Amino acid sequence: MNKNKFALTPPMGWNSYDYYDTTVNEEQVKQNADFMAENLKDYGWEYIVVDISWYSCEAGYKRDEFQYVPFGKVEIDEYSRLLPCPERFPSSADGVGFKPLADYVHSLGLKFGIHIMRGIPRIAAHNHMKVYGTDKTANEIADPYSICMWNPDMYGLEVNKQGAQEYYNSIFSLYAQWGVDFIKCDDICRLDMKSAEKEIEMLYNAIQNCGRPMVLSLSPGPAHINKAWHYEKYANMWRITDDFWDSWPLLKNMFERCEIWQNHVSEGCYPDCDMLPLGFIGKGFGEERLTNFTKEEQITMMSLWCIFRSPLMVGAELTKLDKWTMELMTNSKVLRLLTHSTGAKQISRDDKQAIWLSRDTQKEAYYLGLFNLSDQVRNIHITPEELGLDGFKGCVFEELWCKDSINNVTEMLEVNVAPHGAKLFEISINILYTDS
Repeated sequence: MNKNKFALTPPMGWNSYDYYDTTVNEEQVKQNADFMAENLKDYGWEYIVVDISWYSCEAGYKRDEFQYVPFGKVEIDEYSRLLPCPERFPSSADGVGFKPLADYVHSLGLKFGIHIMRGIPRIAAHNHMKVYGTDKTANEIADPYSICMWNPDMYGLEVNKQGAQEYYNSIFSLYAQWGVDFIKCDDICRLDMKSAEKEIEMLYNAIQNCGRPMVLSLSPGPAHINKAWHYEKYANMWRITDDFWDSWPLLKNMFERCEIWQNHVSEGCYPDCDMLPLGFIGKGFGEERLTNFTKEEQITMMSLWCIFRSPLMVGAELTKLDKWTMELMTNSKVLRLLTHSTGAKQISRDDKQAIWLSRDTQKEAYYLGLFNLSDQVRNIHITPEELGLDGFKGCVFEELWCKDSINNVTEMLEVNVAPHGAKLFEISINILYTDS
């Protein structure tokens, strides 16, 4: 099975983390799936992903002290495989797992995903529990020195021991039975532990073995650019940043990160800028709030993610999206860049502005992103030579957010851009002048 045959374009979907943290339940997942099916599916949004701690029976307990309850009670089967907590996911009772919820999501024409942590549950190792497909027990394949720095649930694996690959095979076989389409594996992308690189390969092998296509997404970042070949070979998405939130300095820094990774975007392989903190977020963290990003900053974020062709995962409570945010997420001409553009390059960047260019794969058109990184209104100008064109003769510049067009540009395009804002143009070329 070629991993690139089912992620031909950057995945787009909803992830429960930004709004619910560790506490999302079945009814909330269904409500967001219903909303996506009715309002977003036609624009390419299709994944519903249940994020971290779905197996925890104490998620949210003493949240002011613990994001992840130390050695808390979890739901687990006899083969060391975590199961959804039935109190939060009632349809998972009697060991059927996420299959009923996945079936519900599939019935809406959507796809279903879950978050997992690298390794094997510590509780399984402590209790010498069985591992499906081998006579080894969990304690024999767990590496007690390979632990996550921020989550207390798992041990890494002794990757060279018999039984380790069998464990990963067993959990992915279970996920395939449930109908999982997307796996976000955490504590692995930035290779904090020496076994992480090998465990990525083991995850890939387990997907090949399970008989069901699954997108493999690796977190958290930043990923290592010198390991780009490894991410591209074994995963579909890999985070190029640590957790991304609604902070202008974090957004401004993404231009540097995207520049580093711009040559590693290909069919089925996507450097991941992380989730889009749009709309209402933060309830599970203790305070529901509207994103701190201004509207201009949200346009900048969407423009960069789309021209770079990052996966789009929104973390908002979808049922609370306002009209403006809906329009931001359903601009078909902007979203086209995810599916029908290629070769995105950062033409220039300094502390005050950045310019990106890509081209359409089906028509004679380019996409030009002009980004104002400063705190003042800025006049950004660009010449055809800077874009690799012999001239602007015959070009029509359509700004894809406000939908205005600029014609009869001759020697230079000049545009005023709001502070922290962006202009995203489709350049339609009636007579193509290029240097190639």
